[in-house]
Amino acid sequence: MSPHQHDGAVPGSGAPRAAPRFLPAGPSALLLEVEGLAAAMAWHAELLARPLPGQLEALAAATTVLLRFDTPEHAAAAARRVGQRRPGEAAAAAPRAHTIGVRYDGEDLEELARLTGLSVEGVIAAHTGTPWTGAFGGFAPGFTYLTGGDPVLDVPRRSSPRTAVPAGSVALAGRFSAAYPRQSPGGWQLLGTTDAVLWDSARERPALIAPGDVVSFVPLRDAALVTSEAAAASAGETQASAGPPAAQAERPAADLPAGTLAAETPEAGTKAAASPALTVLSPGLLTAFQDLGRPGRGDLGVTVSGAADRPSAAQANRLVGNPAGAVVLETLLGGLALRAEHTVVLALTGAIGAASVAPADGSRPAVPRAVEPLAPFVLRAGETLTLGAPAAGLRGYVAVRGGFAAPAELGSASTDTLSGLGPAPLAAGQELAVLAPQPGRVVGHPEPAATALPNPGEAVTLRAIPGPRDDWFGPEGLAALESTAWRVTAQSDRVGARLELDPAAGEQEPLARIRGGELASEGVVAGSLQVPPSGLPVLFLADHPVTGGYPVIAVVLPADVALAAQLPPGTPVRLRLFEAPPTPAATAATQGAAK
Repeated sequence: MSPHQHDGAVPGSGAPRAAPRFLPAGPSALLLEVEGLAAAMAWHAELLARPLPGQLEALAAATTVLLRFDTPEHAAAAARRVGQRRPGEAAAAAPRAHTIGVRYDGEDLEELARLTGLSVEGVIAAHTGTPWTGAFGGFAPGFTYLTGGDPVLDVPRRSSPRTAVPAGSVALAGRFSAAYPRQSPGGWQLLGTTDAVLWDSARERPALIAPGDVVSFVPLRDAALVTSEAAAASAGETQASAGPPAAQAERPAADLPAGTLAAETPEAGTKAAASPALTVLSPGLLTAFQDLGRPGRGDLGVTVSGAADRPSAAQANRLVGNPAGAVVLETLLGGLALRAEHTVVLALTGAIGAASVAPADGSRPAVPRAVEPLAPFVLRAGETLTLGAPAAGLRGYVAVRGGFAAPAELGSASTDTLSGLGPAPLAAGQELAVLAPQPGRVVGHPEPAATALPNPGEAVTLRAIPGPRDDWFGPEGLAALESTAWRVTAQSDRVGARLELDPAAGEQEPLARIRGGELASEGVVAGSLQVPPSGLPVLFLADHPVTGGYPVIAVVLPADVALAAQLPPGTPVRLRLFEAPPTPAATAATQGAAK
């Protein structure tokens, strides 16, 4: 056991039980590791019913519960507090029952028969003969791992995953069954398909199957498809399908006099302008709405998402007098061009190239004027803002006073590139409405950059805390993680920054495991350095999956996750490990320094 891992005693009488093990997952999260799925589900139910102080989320997986906290202090105190608990003391909610019709016509039925020693009919009978229970979510919104089926169906994944598994596919892998809510890659063995709507963000409960729910599969030749509503009705439960929030009343945004950054507004930022305030002339390479994301929905398979460089996004909002969670535009490598239909106040932060404002047609002077980032400025009706390619960094942020009005999904307008949740990226000709500013909020003064971007080619040091699975690599692996010269690859995106060996550093070796076997899927946080069999780490960013099946050797500190999201391909990276979050003095000494 690594020195930063420790056990927590679980009091109680009766037969002795293995104590949970607490594994650090960054400064503000930890994994509660227990013996088996039943224990994980029991602890999950307990921690949902009676959250720990500062607990933001409890996410169950095969043998773990990931706990996220609002502060490192609450995370540090969690082990002691969990040691004073007994799982099962909390009253469990009554499970929902679902009967799901399946067409057993899957491509892998013959292979499943061979693996189990059953006939095809025997495989179908085994799958339908025993109810399944929702264990935990992950992989994709609405994808719920089901357990408790016939043990004969414990089969391996396919040796070669499919690049596209159709939506509605019902499948097996290991001791789990599941149905795919949307088309996605996957290596599970396919039994058949269902027409059940597994995910609908407009419902009160978007995921059809939640942890703890009981699922019975029936062949469609024997019974018609039974929806969750019908199943709930048979159990005396009514499940409401909630539509999108009611449209809010509209109010024209205040028109600011030329050269004035006024703060006087009559309404809070909850009402959209009656007509578009901005028109997208060019979206650049990729521009999308972002805010603070969808926290606390990991059990649905939904990651937090939100702005990749949160400090820069919050700074842009602060400069125009918005709350930190107002919707901004996140643009990749510049190229964005916006025309103002009404006078608005904007601010630019993050990776911003040369920004210029062209006058309205026929206006004088006809020469574009430059605007500076990190300070609020006025864009008058008819003027066009154009962003050039940044000299450093990847992602720039555009905030408008009042915030952009964008359609929300699960409480957020963030575009999640992994799950497909949220609005589509902006397109040329798209009209953007703006909310009225909140009363009493004033525009800010110019500020230094919230995220200091390195010069092109400059080496960057990212600070990290070992764990939760550094014992898969040992002390030698941690030393290698620090001593190796890494480089960001071109395959990086909002899901993760992929690292490779920096060829400029000479001969080096990928990270090597000291343990064999496979790791059961478990929750991961942004900043996790997951190490696949290649030995080349992937640093999870804003749109990372909820769960992962490769060991996480260390977790990068949140402030440096924002920096990592700004690193272009080819950037040299070094990693520096701390047993605990560094002090402010250490932070000031190491920020941006290359080891």
